[in-house]
Amino acid sequence: MNLFRNLLFWIVLALVGALVAQLLVQDPGYVLVRYRGNDYSTTLAAAIGIGLLVLAGAWLLWKVLSLPFVALRRRRKKLGRARLTEGLDALHQGHWSRAEKSLAQAAEHDDVAALARVGAARAAAARGDVAASQGYLDALGSGHPTSRAIAAAELALARGHAGEALGLLDAANAQPLPPRGLALRAQALVALGRSGEAYGLLGALRQQQAMPSEQLTLLEAQWAEAALREAGDANVLADRWEALPKPLKSDPAAVAAYANRAAALRWDEAAAKSLEQALDTRWDESLAVLYGQLPLTQDGGRLDARRGNAERWLQAHPGSPGVLLTLARLARAQGQWPQAEGYLHRALAQGAGSDAWEELGHGFAQAGDEPRARLSYANALRANRGERVADLPGRDLRQQLHDQAVVEERDEHGMPRLRE
Repeated sequence: MNLFRNLLFWIVLALVGALVAQLLVQDPGYVLVRYRGNDYSTTLAAAIGIGLLVLAGAWLLWKVLSLPFVALRRRRKKLGRARLTEGLDALHQGHWSRAEKSLAQAAEHDDVAALARVGAARAAAARGDVAASQGYLDALGSGHPTSRAIAAAELALARGHAGEALGLLDAANAQPLPPRGLALRAQALVALGRSGEAYGLLGALRQQQAMPSEQLTLLEAQWAEAALREAGDANVLADRWEALPKPLKSDPAAVAAYANRAAALRWDEAAAKSLEQALDTRWDESLAVLYGQLPLTQDGGRLDARRGNAERWLQAHPGSPGVLLTLARLARAQGQWPQAEGYLHRALAQGAGSDAWEELGHGFAQAGDEPRARLSYANALRANRGERVADLPGRDLRQQLHDQAVVEERDEHGMPRLRE
């Protein structure tokens, strides 16, 4: 395109020159110049030629006279860029003092001043001089409000001042925020316990490609979990849960956060339903354990339904210590301690740890068996510390082998079934 424009310009110039030359040949014209009583006369063509020569000479003289100043300006610009390069390299390598010095010198050159001052502020902050860092940022003035806000917010977050960072990024003169600013704003919101607002920025972060897609996917799960955990009331919790994409509704961390928060808000039915749907979609041991940790009401019908779900999951996962522990808790809540004890011993045989020993302690204490309750609680502490646990008295070798048996029987539908 540039070549075409240049060619068109010279063609038009040649046509105009030919037209002027033809007019001058037909009538060369007459030019009279009277200056201080003297008359100077010539043709129009000669006058134009003299004028062009004078302009060319003036241009050439200007170039010669300005050449030293141009060379000096180019040298200063080259020196400024060299200092900027040296300072950024030192900043990358962690030579904070050297980087600050080089970048402060580079900041004297207007064309790289903004970038140099931001780098110098980071170098000063890295060596612990907050006042110097703030001074470099203040020197940016109002000419680069967005760059100043981003740099200051980044340094504020590094010091743990999330509120200050958010205020800087929300300033009117820093809008609209570029991708880096949006990422820092989301980080500040999460640090302030406002993960729901950070979750709402995911669309903009994806649109502006502020982070790799894999990192955004990971952050989506983390912010969703935190937003559910931070929900202030049941309505906010329900809205955030319904807004989640379907894959996150079976993510163990998000489901656990929702179930725990719903249970804390006395929304027990919703908590149980979320765990049931998640476990039916994708099996997870931690959710199976959490299902038994939900508040156990005295509603016998609901306890029966929850126990039925757990028994159904045990058929599909006969070696699951989480389901066995949940069944033990439900059985104890229904006053069936012998069955609960059996589930707990089988859970321990499948690798259950301190939670199962603690539940055994609760059951023995409730049944009035104080010696075994104390031993169970002691074993819970030992298991939690990774120490070897002591054997419970009163269980013979046959019972221990039965606890460790792997069931291979199948029902009429081909599902695995535990042997009683």
